[in-house]
Amino acid sequence: MPLMKSWVVSANTAETPFPLNNLPYGVFSTDVTEPRCGVAIGDMILDMAACEAAGVIVLDDEGAFDLPYWNDVMELGPGVWAKLRARLVELLEERSVLRTQVEPHLVSQADAEMHMPFLVHEFTDFYAGKHHAMNVGTMFRGPENALPPNWLHIPIGYNGRASTVVVSGTEITRPNGQTKAPEADVPSFGPCRRLDIELEMGAIVGTSSRMGQPMSVQEADDMIFGYVLLNDWSARDIQAWEYQPLGPFQAKAFATSISPWIVTKAALEPFRTSTPARERELLPYLKEPEPMLYDIELEVTMAPKDQPATTIARTNYSEMYYSAAQQLAHHASSGCAMTAGDLLGSGTISGPEKSQRGSLLELSWGGKEPLTLDTGETRTFIEDGDTLTLHGAAKGDGYQIGFGICTGTIAPAARSPT
Repeated sequence: MPLMKSWVVSANTAETPFPLNNLPYGVFSTDVTEPRCGVAIGDMILDMAACEAAGVIVLDDEGAFDLPYWNDVMELGPGVWAKLRARLVELLEERSVLRTQVEPHLVSQADAEMHMPFLVHEFTDFYAGKHHAMNVGTMFRGPENALPPNWLHIPIGYNGRASTVVVSGTEITRPNGQTKAPEADVPSFGPCRRLDIELEMGAIVGTSSRMGQPMSVQEADDMIFGYVLLNDWSARDIQAWEYQPLGPFQAKAFATSISPWIVTKAALEPFRTSTPARERELLPYLKEPEPMLYDIELEVTMAPKDQPATTIARTNYSEMYYSAAQQLAHHASSGCAMTAGDLLGSGTISGPEKSQRGSLLELSWGGKEPLTLDTGETRTFIEDGDTLTLHGAAKGDGYQIGFGICTGTIAPAARSPT
């Protein structure tokens, strides 16, 4: 599909992440407006609450857009999602006869503050990237036992904390926690010393399912409202001490950052691609009827305080072993009820090469191989004042589908309780 032209001139370049082909959903505010729903187009935001008040876009008699979240729109279902996108294209396309009705409701992105785009109901994080799982498993158990016996059969996951999912730009406080040094007889409590990122994609569940109701992979895909970039910040030293036998807890509970714009499945449709060939055949309930991954180029940059950023990793979402639809279908297979606003983290996305590793744990090989930044500084894990930023875009014919950045700067740990 080529670039779709808009009368919003800034949307018609190959450089913008927000052409007419994209139309991602976010929540913004300005000096004169409270947080409300908006749609990115070029370097502008279409104020959906203002469009609704003017009668230009109407989805629901009670109003769906003068709210600080997109959950109400999600719950209207895929049929309404499609009608909304069609209406937005009609309003913003190059030859639209409705331009004069829409133009007054555009706001410059430069004048807007972005907020969480939806209310996170539950958060589940997966461990579904094979290269990442192999790297981490090799470090701790050797290459022969790198993957757990169940890994090639199910997408492994754990329930995280919705309360600490935050929008890009939110400062992240270094966590405190309990750790145990190899030579110590007892653990100690204090700031994390091996703070890390996890480069992930987040899938947003748009409709709900009943308790006791499993679903097919196709049904799961139909339920997904859209995708965001996701950084599941990780305290590796805290995790190493606590994760036996029930997995991550405080090491992952302190913060998860997401990008501010929800990119819809419709925008990503031209970029669908298949999951990799299976080493073990999956059980029927996990088999995909069609390609359900996406070709999305991803990048991580690191910037020490007051210093320029260095690109430390580049990879692609297509490296995942399990798609979000497979993860969602497995999540519901026990009868677990899914709710609009549930967020599924893909798991760390790494490729086969060292430059494609989506965590510092892998890039520094457990701290044994420090990275040298463009500034000349070295890092094994994240230091206070460092800013980590995720970038992502699907690249089309003369356009790209972007997510906005997912960034966070590390502040020193809070004073330990006594």
